[in-house]
Amino acid sequence: MKNITITLSEEMAHQAKILAAEKNTSVSRFVGELLAERVGRERTYDAAARRWTSRKPMVLNESGTAYPSRDELHDR
Repeated sequence: MKNITITLSEEMAHQAKILAAEKNTSVSRFVGELLAERVGRERTYDAAARRWTSRKPMVLNESGTAYPSRDELHDR
């Protein structure tokens, strides 16, 4: 385990102590779990974004005919 130092306002430190106590854990473990969760979400999101942006465009109109106009679609 690596120790790090973080700076919090008095109010935030107080709230962190309360939340940690409610979860029966230390502030250190509570903050560590929050960071681990956040890092995991970021990595999952980044991987999904890479998969999405690496996709090739789909051909929607293989027949080569023109798409109908907006007015034709909505009978205007």
